[in-house]
Amino acid sequence: MAEDFVSMRNIEFLLYEVLDAESLCELPYFSEHDREIFDMVLETGLRLGADELFPVLAQMDKEAPTFNAGTVTVAPVVRELLQACGEGGWIGAHASFELGGQQLPDTLLTMVRFILGAANYSASVYPVLTTGAAQLIGSFGSQELIDTYVPPMFEGQWQGTMAMTEPQAGSSLTDLETRAARTDQGYFLLTGQKIFISCGEHDGADNIVNLMLARIEGAPAGVKGISLFVVPKLRPTAGGGLEPNDVLCTGIYHKLGYRGAPITQLEMGEQGDCRAWLVGEENHGLRYMFQMMNEARVGVGLGGTAIATAAYYASLKYARERHQGRPVAGKDPAAPQVPIIEHADVKRMLLFQRAIVEGSLSLIAYCAKLIDLTHAGPEEGRAEHALLLDFLTPIAKTYPSEMGILSVSTGLQCLGGYGYCDEFPLEQYYRDARIHPIHEGTTGIQGMDLLGRKVTMQKGAALALFLTRVKETIAEAETHEAIASEAKRLSDALAQLEQVTGRLVSLAGEGKVEVFLADATLYLEYVGIITIAWQWLSQTIVSEAALAQDADNPDANFYLGKRTTCHYFFRYELPKCAGLATRLLEADGLTATMDPALFED
Repeated sequence: MAEDFVSMRNIEFLLYEVLDAESLCELPYFSEHDREIFDMVLETGLRLGADELFPVLAQMDKEAPTFNAGTVTVAPVVRELLQACGEGGWIGAHASFELGGQQLPDTLLTMVRFILGAANYSASVYPVLTTGAAQLIGSFGSQELIDTYVPPMFEGQWQGTMAMTEPQAGSSLTDLETRAARTDQGYFLLTGQKIFISCGEHDGADNIVNLMLARIEGAPAGVKGISLFVVPKLRPTAGGGLEPNDVLCTGIYHKLGYRGAPITQLEMGEQGDCRAWLVGEENHGLRYMFQMMNEARVGVGLGGTAIATAAYYASLKYARERHQGRPVAGKDPAAPQVPIIEHADVKRMLLFQRAIVEGSLSLIAYCAKLIDLTHAGPEEGRAEHALLLDFLTPIAKTYPSEMGILSVSTGLQCLGGYGYCDEFPLEQYYRDARIHPIHEGTTGIQGMDLLGRKVTMQKGAALALFLTRVKETIAEAETHEAIASEAKRLSDALAQLEQVTGRLVSLAGEGKVEVFLADATLYLEYVGIITIAWQWLSQTIVSEAALAQDADNPDANFYLGKRTTCHYFFRYELPKCAGLATRLLEADGLTATMDPALFED
C-alpha cells in the first residue's frame, strides 16, 4: 500500500499548495499540460511503485546481482521496469517533443522519482541513470549520436550510465588517466579503467551506454583536458546490428546496502578496439558532465529522502500497532498496555523523522522548480534561478543524505529489537541509506564547494540571494501568530550566519585558505539546518493560511501536524546552529595544522 512508504497527501501539498506547480503550465514549454495530467502521472507512478517495486524490495536485497565471466545477472524486475518506463514515456518525459519526450516539468517528475525511490531505491536507479545519460547526449551530442542512442534509451531498451571514477583518482578528476587516441574514422580509441560504475553491466537491458570522461592525447593537464565520450558496451554496425566494443566488466562490488543495483568495474581497450564517440567539443567534458552531475547531486538527496521517508512510515505504522507499557503517570499495573505512539519519547522520535524527511523533500522539490524555471521560465529571471540553484545544490545533496541516515536510525530505534532484525524493513533501509553521503561527491567535497566556491562566487551574489529569499519568508511568517516565534528564531539564526560567514571569508582574504576550508563540512551542516528551517517556515505559512480560511477544514489534522513539526524543528534542531557557530567562529585551524604523525600509537 502507498501509505507503507509515501504520503500522497504530502506530495500534493508540496506540489500544489506550496510550490503552485500548476503555474508552470502557463509557461510555453509546459503549456500542453495541466493539473489533470499531473494527477494522472502521479497516480501512474504510485501504481508502479506500489504494485511492482515495493513488493520486491526485500527480494532484490537478498538476491543481489551476480557476476560470471563478464556478465552481471540482475533481478527480472529490472528488465520489466525499464520496459514499463520506456513504454510509459517515463525515461524521456522531461525531454523536448523534438527529442521524443513529453516536456513534463522536473518539479512533477521529481515527485515520481521520489515515489519510486521510496518504494524500492535500488530498482529506481536504473531508469533514472538512463534519463541523465540520454539528456547529456541530447544536450551536447551530434545529431548522429542523438539519433543512434537516445531513442533506444528512452524506450528502455538500452541502459545509460555516468562513468567517471578511476582507481587512482577517486573524486580527484585532475588525476584521471583514461586515454582517447585519435583515428580518421570518426571515433577515438579508448584505453583505461573505471570503478564504482552504477549499472555499468547487467542483463536487464540489451545494451549499456556509458557516458565516459577521458583525456585525448595531447590534451592539457588537469580538469581542463577532460573530454566526454559515448562508449557503448555494444556498438552499432553499418548493417543495423550490434557488435562488442571492447568494454569488459571485470567484477562487481559487494556492498553494505543498495544491493539491487550492480556497482561495476570496467576495463576499456584491452584488445585495442574500444571505440568512443566525442560528445560536444574537445576538453569541455567536465562542463558537460556537470550538467548531469549537478542534477544527479539533487537526485542523491532525493534518494536519501525517499529511503528515510519509507523508514518513517514503517516506524509510524509499527508505533501505532505495537502495544507496550502504560502512561508514566499511571499507577495501575493491571491497566491495559497502550500503543507506543502514546509515549512522549516515541512521539519525539517520530517528529524527528518527519521533520527531516518532509523538510528535505520540500527543499528537493523547491530545487526542482528552480530547474524548471531556469530552463523554461521567463528569460529575465533565469540567471537568478540558476544562481540560487547552484548555491542550494550542495545543501540539497548533503542534508537529506546525512540526516536521512539519522532519521532511518531513529526509525529503527522505534521498533527496538525488532528494528535490528530483517523481519522488518528498517535494517535494510539503514544499509541502503548509507551510500548517499558518498555518491556524487562526498560530504567533505560538498562542504568545500559550498564555502569555497558558492559563498564567494560573483562577489557573494549567490549567498546574498539566498539570504534575501529566507528573509522574505521570515517577513511573511511574522504575520501568522502561530509561527511568529519561529520567524524570530530564524531571523536570529540568519544574523549569526552572516557573522560566521564574514569571519570565515576574511580568513580567505588573509590568505589562510586551509584554515578557511578546514571546517567547511561543519559550515555545510550549519547552513543545511537553516535551509530546512526556511523550508519548514514556508510549508507552515501555507498550512496556517489554510486553517485560517476554513476552521472546519477536513485536513485540519494534516495542517496542524505541519505546524507541530515546524515547532519541533525550530525548538530541537535549529538550536544546534549555536554550537556550530561557536566552533566556526573560533576558526583556529585545528585539523588543518595538526601533524598526521600524532595519530601514531
